[in-house]
Amino acid sequence: MSYEKGPELSGARLENADFSNARLHAPNFEGVKITDAWFHNADISGDLEGLRLNGVEVAPLVAAERARLFPELMQLQAADPRGLAEAWAMIEAKWQVTVSRARQLSEAALNDRVDDEWSFVETLRHLVLATDCWLRRMVTGIERPYHPWGLAGSWLSDPVAWGLEAGANPSLDEVLDVRRARMDEVEHTIAAVTPEELERVCVPPDAPGHPDREHTVLACLHVILNEEWEHHRYAVRDLEVLEDR
Repeated sequence: MSYEKGPELSGARLENADFSNARLHAPNFEGVKITDAWFHNADISGDLEGLRLNGVEVAPLVAAERARLFPELMQLQAADPRGLAEAWAMIEAKWQVTVSRARQLSEAALNDRVDDEWSFVETLRHLVLATDCWLRRMVTGIERPYHPWGLAGSWLSDPVAWGLEAGANPSLDEVLDVRRARMDEVEHTIAAVTPEELERVCVPPDAPGHPDREHTVLACLHVILNEEWEHHRYAVRDLEVLEDR
């Protein structure tokens, strides 16, 4: 599949643009107004805060339906040490089952992309980076927190500045070793956290990285939990395709 950098359309108006069968990856639609559009058979995922369709704000409706389909989502919103520990235990259990399932496939399959999304191994590498960003950089305050195998989205234009190796190609077992260490760090942090610590405001170091603004410890842990849950859902979805192949 060939890739082309799209035109800069910030502030632009498109008349009769045809996006049929197109795929937009990580677009920013903040403040965009779309009128008279055709969304037949469209598949949209992302942050829906404030999104209105035909005059109806859909985010609460989507959130309610997701809560019905996935009751464990409520655990991810825990705001006390015990609830966070239970949420993390749920995440650990899900990944343990899924990694065991993935091991039934070949190494090549686990490096194969489904619908051009991240492969299983790449997903694990991204979660290493997510932990490095939100736990090691923010909560722990490590100035250079990144493992070189961490994988970011296309928005990161200069991974070298973070110390990431864009051309890295580690094996599943190698990534799982790093992943285990990072997950242990999350578990130990949550086990030791207090209600007062959850309210502490984390200031990011000056070194290049993400995030670049202040967040509370609780907010950082919530991001980690949500990243883990969402990417686990994507991984299971793609494993089903790989198994069918």
